[in-house]
Amino acid sequence: MERRGTFLLRESMMTICYQLKGYTVECFHFGSQSEGTTTPGLNSDIDVLQSHYRAHIMTDWRDWKAGVANLLMLHDDHTPPQQYLLQVIRRDTPEPETRLCDDRYVRKDSGQVLFSSEQWKKETEQKNKDGGEITKHGPSVSPIPNWDIVGAFHVCHPLAEIQHWIDRCRGRRWPPAELLEAAQVAPCFLVPAGHPDSDYNREEWRLSPNLIERMLMFSFSMTQIKCYIVLKLIKQSLFSKMVGDFTTSFHCKTVMFYIIERTHPSLWKEHNLIFLLLLCLQVLRKWLRPGKFPHYIIEGVNLFDGKMSFAQQRRLLQYVDYLIKNDMHDLFYIDIDKLGYRLQGCDIRHIGQAGEVLGCVGIHNIISLSLMFERLEMFLMHLRVITSKIEHPNTIFEQDINCKLRKCFEYYTNAKLKSAALEFINHLFALHNSMQSSKYLRQRNHAFSENIRRFKYSLNTDVASSRLKLASVLYCFGHLHAAVRVLDDVERRYHSKVKAVCGCRVKEGQSDLHVYANMTSDDNERPFAFCAKFVREEAYCAPYVLWFEMKRNMTEEEVSQRHYISKQWMDYAEVAALPFLHYLQYLTYGGLGERDKQLHVLGILESYVCDPRNRINMYHPETALNLLGHCYEMEGDYERALHYYALSLSLYRTNNAANWHVQRVHRLIST
Repeated sequence: MERRGTFLLRESMMTICYQLKGYTVECFHFGSQSEGTTTPGLNSDIDVLQSHYRAHIMTDWRDWKAGVANLLMLHDDHTPPQQYLLQVIRRDTPEPETRLCDDRYVRKDSGQVLFSSEQWKKETEQKNKDGGEITKHGPSVSPIPNWDIVGAFHVCHPLAEIQHWIDRCRGRRWPPAELLEAAQVAPCFLVPAGHPDSDYNREEWRLSPNLIERMLMFSFSMTQIKCYIVLKLIKQSLFSKMVGDFTTSFHCKTVMFYIIERTHPSLWKEHNLIFLLLLCLQVLRKWLRPGKFPHYIIEGVNLFDGKMSFAQQRRLLQYVDYLIKNDMHDLFYIDIDKLGYRLQGCDIRHIGQAGEVLGCVGIHNIISLSLMFERLEMFLMHLRVITSKIEHPNTIFEQDINCKLRKCFEYYTNAKLKSAALEFINHLFALHNSMQSSKYLRQRNHAFSENIRRFKYSLNTDVASSRLKLASVLYCFGHLHAAVRVLDDVERRYHSKVKAVCGCRVKEGQSDLHVYANMTSDDNERPFAFCAKFVREEAYCAPYVLWFEMKRNMTEEEVSQRHYISKQWMDYAEVAALPFLHYLQYLTYGGLGERDKQLHVLGILESYVCDPRNRINMYHPETALNLLGHCYEMEGDYERALHYYALSLSLYRTNNAANWHVQRVHRLIST
């Protein structure tokens, strides 16, 4: 349930991010992550469907709309079930388009102009070429490893296939009547995938009732979820040895739908789990014999088509038959999540008792923190994208942020987007407030008390970063005692179990579950600290040395070497929270003349930055080393300052402010 809630929130965040960038897209996390039907050992991919509103899908000529891109769904006796062609209809009049005026248009033998699914995927690949290596899998075109990203179109009009399924299911115990009512109005999607045996498979689009399937999955009981997960473990560990990756989670899911529909609810008890798994295998055997695997919702679809050859079906049939006859003894040999080992520890009939078999002390907290970390990391990535200037280099940045903030207040009125919108509002408001404070400082306007009070609305975004920015503002205004009080508060909150989160860089091993094993704390519900970030419009709120981070490059050639993601943040100053905390303490204690405390905190900063055990929490190590070097520069110890700047440059030779610091120190030495 926690995984489910996390990924539903993530899809809302993604939708808001795309819409703030000006795209008419709605995002969905379908599959095991948003269903909550995965385990650490299954290592499931992340599935994203991006539904585009820029085209209006027609099921009938009466659906035509003026001034928008209209696409008419075509299906005849020669088109395979679940497949459609999309005919291009003119914007100005409800008549077919006759010109090939777009690279994605192709002409059918009959003369009809079609919107090609294959050309759509090629265009998507071209757009994503700067994002990394492209992986194509079915309808997915993804620049991110272990992500399946599918572009699609909404179909909001009633469809005969869906109505036929609803009529078939009426009066049954499952699916429940309220689910069928919801399914009647749920949109379906057209995804760019043709039937393998079709003459038009490069033009065809597949109808996918993903939202209805999600509703069905959300209606599962815990025992049904466990049964489905063990089926996937069998598929991934045992079936894969017989037929490779040709059986899928969707095959397992479809078996579950049919079994739940045809069994009495009283059977779905945990002590019956092995018997229920046996029923699932018997249904699979029944479909393997004739080589027909029916889609649960759309009639006439064979899920073996294009997935598994006849020879593979025979091989799998023999193995399933063997499994059934041997009381599924091979489950003892499943290594994933140590399932076989756990089964050997108790009577196989009691596999369903979660505490004895599938439970693990503390695993809930560990996975919960892992999910929270990944969600916060993803949120910071979205925030980086919408606050990046490379998207709109000619606009006034502050006006752009205010505009996005107003849009987020509109999203806040949407029940689905409300929680995600609030998170964006907190961060965008904090950025707006900080930019205002910077403007006051630049103008030497000391009527800033109202601005300072506004910081309280965004202090709880995380353990440290918002409070550190407040302390930095107070330091820059000259309110050193107030800055020290804020920094003391941050130090109390930043206990040893706090995990750093960054939206710019990834650390190897940051997602390993053991990282989260000892993070639980009574003090913090969210023991995470974001990096402290200052855009150029916040420069007067940041210590002067961070201004160099906003101009990391010494030549334009260095800028051209930056990866697309680096271009989104390298004109800003960004540093891990804990090194920045100690650096600010060094500055404020120095300003107050508290020399002993200043030297003490310098020692803490140095030991933290130099300790290799802290690398997993230092996402901007070169900047942390630059701050440490600057402390020694202020101490007059130029040799040690140069040592730390050199260490910084050993990590990143170019696009590193240490190049400026080295030049400055050499000038100081020579004068």
